[in-house]
Amino acid sequence: MPEVLPSPDFILYHTEGCHLCHEAQALLEQAGIAYRLQDICEDEQLAERYGVRIPVVRCNHSGAELGWPFDLNLLLDFAGA
Repeated sequence: MPEVLPSPDFILYHTEGCHLCHEAQALLEQAGIAYRLQDICEDEQLAERYGVRIPVVRCNHSGAELGWPFDLNLLLDFAGA
């Protein structure tokens, strides 16, 4: 039976071609934060909720969200909270 890997603690809501989303992704990687990408265009409800707010990082455990703009320090504070 294949090993089931745990889901990352964070989700980055984004769309393809969004330069701000690419910046947010680079910050997550720089911070060493495990995350998964979720393209909001794949889900009408997500597009409605996040369409004008992306990029948004969401914590799976608390439901807390960090919307753009943020820098490395804000991201690290958010991830550690």
